Amino acid sequence: MTSPTTTSDASIPPATHGLPPVGVVRLTHWGVIEATGEDSIKFLNSQLSNDLNQLSSTQARLAAFCSAKGRTQASFVAVQRSESAVLLLCSHDLLAATLKRLSMFVMRAKTTLRDATADYLVYGLLGDSALPPGGPTLGPWSAFADGPATVVQLYAAQGLARQLWIGASDAPAPAGPALALSDWQCAEVLSGVATVSAPVVDAFVPQMLNYESVGGVSFKKGCYPGQEVVARSQFRGILKRRAYLVSLSLPEGMAQPVAGQEVFSSQDTSQPCGLVVQAAHSAQGAWLAIVSMQTSAAEHGTLHVGSPEGAALALMPLPYALLEDI
Repeated sequence: MTSPTTTSDASIPPATHGLPPVGVVRLTHWGVIEATGEDSIKFLNSQLSNDLNQLSSTQARLAAFCSAKGRTQASFVAVQRSESAVLLLCSHDLLAATLKRLSMFVMRAKTTLRDATADYLVYGLLGDSALPPGGPTLGPWSAFADGPATVVQLYAAQGLARQLWIGASDAPAPAGPALALSDWQCAEVLSGVATVSAPVVDAFVPQMLNYESVGGVSFKKGCYPGQEVVARSQFRGILKRRAYLVSLSLPEGMAQPVAGQEVFSSQDTSQPCGLVVQAAHSAQGAWLAIVSMQTSAAEHGTLHVGSPEGAALALMPLPYALLEDI
């Protein structure tokens, strides 16, 4: 399956979107849940969409935490800090609720979950700031040590390498020119890999975010909450929504796009065809967003955000292929 093509007549900003080629920024919009104890990996593997048994010092994992109906309640980048300690990086605005719900399932498992955000520094490294010099050639979700810190290779943002740097709160920050948080958030969107935040909790099965195509779902592991729904969506061909990368220019006075905002198609203005998952403002003045919507709406007509008369969206090619066969 190929990436979607442009169907809207809205202008598309240049490919780089003004992202600086190098930079380091502390990611204050990310939080950290720490799981410690001998059953930590076993427990998390029973709760998340990916195979946490494959977690190691050289492999991080993207994973969804789903409800019994298969809807994504949180998305994590899972990192192994030691044999008995796993870090789950997620959107900070839903950490407390997610921690409470995850803790409900611990029962007799020998693991302890806590909010460890204050104990860790999380930085984003963009472009030439990526570590080590060979870092950009590593595959997504590869992990390696930078002294006492852990570095995770992410999906690139239109050719610019992206990494997460996770270290103790008293560790020296990674070196590099300062990067604006807005630039990093723009790079997050351009990667096409969505992070679930509070406004879109329970809105999508993982495939509506393309997670099966970016290493976020294992169809070979054991059961986890929502697993039957996720598998049925994949193998019975009933998935009718996908994540798309879009750009838009806002006319004066029009509301900015935000997560949870509805998207409408000119083919049917009576009801929304999708939702904004994540949005960011580029240095060149355009807005960029990841939108999860009906595949039929992406193929015909024009798209608008907020209302049928809202700002027009332009579909952009995804930076990765959608997998047909898992």
